[in-house]
Amino acid sequence: MTIEQALKYGQRLLEKCSETAKLDAEVLLLHSINKDKSYLFAWPEASLNEQQSEQFNTLLEQRKLGKPVAHLIGEREFWSLPLKVNPTTLIPRPDTETLVELALNIANKEQGSCLDLGTGTGAIALALASELPFWHITGCDRIADAVALANENKHSLAIGNCRFVLSDWFSAFEDEQFDLIVSNPPYIDPIDPHLSQGDVRFEPLSALISDKQGMADIETIINQSRHYLVDGGKLIIEHGYDQGKLVRDYFEKMAYKESITIKDLAGNDRVTYATWWY
Repeated sequence: MTIEQALKYGQRLLEKCSETAKLDAEVLLLHSINKDKSYLFAWPEASLNEQQSEQFNTLLEQRKLGKPVAHLIGEREFWSLPLKVNPTTLIPRPDTETLVELALNIANKEQGSCLDLGTGTGAIALALASELPFWHITGCDRIADAVALANENKHSLAIGNCRFVLSDWFSAFEDEQFDLIVSNPPYIDPIDPHLSQGDVRFEPLSALISDKQGMADIETIINQSRHYLVDGGKLIIEHGYDQGKLVRDYFEKMAYKESITIKDLAGNDRVTYATWWY
């Protein structure tokens, strides 16, 4: 089977189970032959060897069952950073880059400190650390395997101004304060039907769902962050497309100022931030 034939075969096989069948086939084939994307177009007539064909077919069959491509190849790119992923954490999503962009716009001084709550793979913390070399970035997670994975990504990317610690929200930061706190917390209603569809079926529920129609963890973070922000510090939270007003209202209830909701590239409410003044 040639590269061209493999791509057509893979796309055809995945069309009924994936909205991104062509891209999925390309990524899985590249992983199987250990080449970069340009190779697919430069050498369409090149043939796969037996081992490559077997690996490609195995990956296609697993993708047909719904397993995320990121889990199949063990990696997902976020903010142009290649991150290792595994089933213990959420797969970083493009929508979350909206949070990173906003944080970088807010972090308008040369030096500062930032805490990423529920860091998972470390995607947000590492993206910010890569762009803010004189800031001290901390990521935390209550899952030890997630902290280990984030540290693994930190070392593979050689990013030095970032640390990852085990913490249930703020439990490890009793005496610390931050210029900026960011979080992509669980915010999906436990009865949301989307939980039984697509890639989320293979991701940890604890990182996805939250009580009170998805608002419980968001409210906890807004409430507790007041004790860990410097005067004039800002809190940025990613949330569901229909939660913007709920988040702004809770910011107001907790006496934050200037709460603003930002839309993602699809035009959906995605991130809300506010300022804490003593």
